[in-house]
Amino acid sequence: MSGFIGEFFGTMILIVLGGGTGASVNLNKTYAKGADWTFVCLAWGMAVTMGVYVAGLLGSQGHLNPAVTIGFAVFGYFPWAEVVPYLLGQFLGAFVGAALVILQFYPHFKATPDEAAGNTVGIFATRPAIKNPVFNFISEVIATWAFVFILLNLGNFTQGLKPFIVGILIMVVGMGLGTTTGFALNPARDWGPRLAYTILPVPNKGNTEWNYAWVPMCGPLVGGILASGLQYWITY
Repeated sequence: MSGFIGEFFGTMILIVLGGGTGASVNLNKTYAKGADWTFVCLAWGMAVTMGVYVAGLLGSQGHLNPAVTIGFAVFGYFPWAEVVPYLLGQFLGAFVGAALVILQFYPHFKATPDEAAGNTVGIFATRPAIKNPVFNFISEVIATWAFVFILLNLGNFTQGLKPFIVGILIMVVGMGLGTTTGFALNPARDWGPRLAYTILPVPNKGNTEWNYAWVPMCGPLVGGILASGLQYWITY
């Protein structure tokens, strides 16, 4: 249960802060409306840092991400017996985190009347800058591969200042590789909030774009497995 609890609350904090950033940048009458990409990457990096700290303190390894959990498990870096509790914690935590963001910003959703004004699923989930599913998938594979490969070389990344290193890693991946798809890197971070935006009573909600959702699900999973495979090949 400690793995489930740690992943649930860690991922919830990740989405409360990261999804809150998406709402702040996109919704009308917030002080951060229209903030730039550097602001977004910095905020998401720190959101991951705080989520890892919470998860580690509550007894999990701070994955917060099915691409990490499954990629690690495939090559023996994580026990398969703990995969399902971790995944459940991640997806449920992401959903609850998004629900809290909807509650926090409810008046601002009401003040943002349509997609053109910024009330889109992109507040919570990822959208491509240029919609090309094949290259969008490749972008997510490459970005997640880089993220997970570096993560594997950090050791226990819940201890000391290492969560800040993970946050910096998220920032640089976002700045360097995330501008094509919004850098999901994480199926739970995309699907949990996308589902919350779909089924909860969000005022003036736009298209939820589930036809694109396979990209932030499959791309990160493939990237995580490839990164773990490369690490295994190098070290064993």
